[in-house]
Amino acid sequence: MKVVVQVKLLPSPVQAAALEATLRACNAAADWAAAVAFSTGKRSRNDLQKEVYAQLKAQFGLSAQAAVRTVKKVVDAYAVLKANIRAGNHGPEGAWRRRKVESKPVVFRPDAAQPYDDRILSWRTDARTVSIWTLHGRLKCIRFTGHRDHLEMLVKYRKGETDLVRRGGKWFLVAVCEVPTAPQFEPNGWIGVDRGIANLATTSDGVNYQGRRLGRYRRWQVRKRAELQAKQTRSATRRARRMSKREARHATQINHTISKGIVAVAQRTGRGIAVEELSGIRDRVRPSRDQRAALSSWPFHQLGVFLAYKAERAGVPFLEVDAAYTSQRCPRCGHTERANRPTRDLFRCRRCGLAGPADHVAGVNVRSRARLAWGFVSSPALQGT
Repeated sequence: MKVVVQVKLLPSPVQAAALEATLRACNAAADWAAAVAFSTGKRSRNDLQKEVYAQLKAQFGLSAQAAVRTVKKVVDAYAVLKANIRAGNHGPEGAWRRRKVESKPVVFRPDAAQPYDDRILSWRTDARTVSIWTLHGRLKCIRFTGHRDHLEMLVKYRKGETDLVRRGGKWFLVAVCEVPTAPQFEPNGWIGVDRGIANLATTSDGVNYQGRRLGRYRRWQVRKRAELQAKQTRSATRRARRMSKREARHATQINHTISKGIVAVAQRTGRGIAVEELSGIRDRVRPSRDQRAALSSWPFHQLGVFLAYKAERAGVPFLEVDAAYTSQRCPRCGHTERANRPTRDLFRCRRCGLAGPADHVAGVNVRSRARLAWGFVSSPALQGT
């Protein structure tokens, strides 16, 4: 499976200036190539490269391979735009947002990421340095650093292109690694995972990853950003943007920690992982006004993605099951009623009297549905079709 690894570059001031000039030139060239693609309708890589290749080298000073990478970058951008339009992410046909994106060429930020390949970027992982092409010639022995696990993965599995990224005045390289996955084992049971806001994740084993600390942190961030937005100054806007990115990184780190722990338990005990299928949750639920912001910005989907790819790497079976009534159904007698959940935290069956934490009960129901779903998926009759 493909995994991206990020390392931090440590260039000198002179090297950083050369990298910045190169990044701006590549994105200016990409803007021009995107305009040509828009006006001529040439969106395939070969056709567009024939049209703009010589000009990218002569006008913008790009090397041959940098020009090829820039063309690929433009073609990929139009492919993503086309996919988003087909998926309806810009609205239906005739919608204002869709007409807006269809009526003008793709535009790249001056500091947008630039792809490199092994011809214009070489690694010396033993010395932790890279050699990279720039407009001012080849820069050699630029040091880089990163997390120990990421550096080990870079040495063993790096394969494919690498993106040069400038973010917050710092330089990064984002490399693609082809990491082998463990063979998937036959589970001898399942861990049901219920995702929520008050409790970020609750497993059928009764393990509860509370979200109170993250909730307090996010509420504090909201208040601070509101204060900054009220000032209506450029510096306040920049600071609010930095705070928003810091909050997103904090939530991502928490989701990584939770998913890593759940996958480790599943791998150690020989069980699979099952989660609720939450696509379209914003259309199905009707939260109160003070809950709308929390529901729309809470990283439910991210936690599911982290669980899925970490489970795949470890060979742990992973399933998404129907989320309907998992917190209202009694796992013992099967009685389903809204009154079974008198409060957000408590479940009490109106028929048999089973009581317990509502999120734990939901996790148990997810586990039960995973057993049925896996039995259907792994049945010999279905595998033979």
